[in-house]
Amino acid sequence: VSTQSTWGSINRPRIASIKWNNEMSSLPQKWQRFLDQLVPYTAVRWIFAVSFLGLYFLRVFYARGFYIITYGLGIFLLNLFISFLTPQTDPDVEDDGLALPTRSDDEFRPFVRKLPEFKFWYSTCKAILIALLLTTSSVFDIPVFWPILLFYFILLFFLTMKKRIQHMIRHKYVPVTRSKPKVAPRNPDGKEFEKKIIQT
Repeated sequence: VSTQSTWGSINRPRIASIKWNNEMSSLPQKWQRFLDQLVPYTAVRWIFAVSFLGLYFLRVFYARGFYIITYGLGIFLLNLFISFLTPQTDPDVEDDGLALPTRSDDEFRPFVRKLPEFKFWYSTCKAILIALLLTTSSVFDIPVFWPILLFYFILLFFLTMKKRIQHMIRHKYVPVTRSKPKVAPRNPDGKEFEKKIIQT
């Protein structure tokens, strides 16, 4: 009995270490499973993201600083938004027959984004979290005249959005996914099928 108890006491740390390693190795799978469960809850996710961003602005407002971090966060979020509005296949760059339809009788081709909505949300939350963590250190509180940064960001936003809207008008597309056309049953008089586009 003493030998078994001694052997068990010797292997107890090893067993605990193996369990710990197994738990740590399974964390990425558990996190990915959790993210997969969040996919259908679009409104809830974006309410959380906006609230999280509001918390960051409150932090900056009361700290009276960290304007460089805020500017960097704004530029990053603007780039994410532009990628979200951009089709995966840019007509200005590629011409492989995958262009978006410009008429209702064209072959159905859904709008495929360069940056999917879920990745847009996830990257937004990560960026806000990183920016919030950076505000905990005074090293990143670089003195700067913030009205200049605000003016430059607003100017950059309008110029970028103007360019993106012009791109939409030129190629006649809207960054909204529409449902596939459904074919109506044949009419009793033998007429051809009627196509009905159902907007989502």
